[in-house]
Amino acid sequence: MHMYGGGQMINLERDVDAIQIPEGTRLRLEKGHPVYIMQVLGGMFTVETEAGFLARIDGRDADAIGQEIPPERKVPDASENKSIEEHVWEQLRTCYDPEIPVNIVELGLIYEVKVSEFEPGGHRVDVQMTLTAPGCGMGEILKQDIETKLLEIGDVKVANVEIVFDPAWEAAMMSEAARLQLGMM
Repeated sequence: MHMYGGGQMINLERDVDAIQIPEGTRLRLEKGHPVYIMQVLGGMFTVETEAGFLARIDGRDADAIGQEIPPERKVPDASENKSIEEHVWEQLRTCYDPEIPVNIVELGLIYEVKVSEFEPGGHRVDVQMTLTAPGCGMGEILKQDIETKLLEIGDVKVANVEIVFDPAWEAAMMSEAARLQLGMM
């Protein structure tokens, strides 16, 4: 196995859908092409292609790169004695802006989480969040990532993420741990 740019080279074992970083465009990586695993965060793999661009592969597609599904991408265990809201916050902590190695909760991007009854035995989750920059190409992808992960919680029937820019995000909204991790303290 070769190492490149800090990543381990792997030939794709099957075609796999990915998202180009930072543009946020969907693309298909083809079987046999080499990729380099650069990082694994929140159950998502960031890979560099031979062409030199970065792409994100969902941890559920780990087999395409010969890896195990990361623990963060396993379906939440409904048998755990936790509230829907606790499960929601756990899932939110597995979501990362692919360019920043800190989860969206610690970054201070989550403004509001509202859990409400949807139907007998079901719940609706509404999340208001922002982005570190209004022009972030990954905003829509991040939104879809969050909604997908929230719908994996057993009783959640509807997940809606709204991206807002008021108030505008600023570094002071990050947790102390996030500022420390990013060398801002």
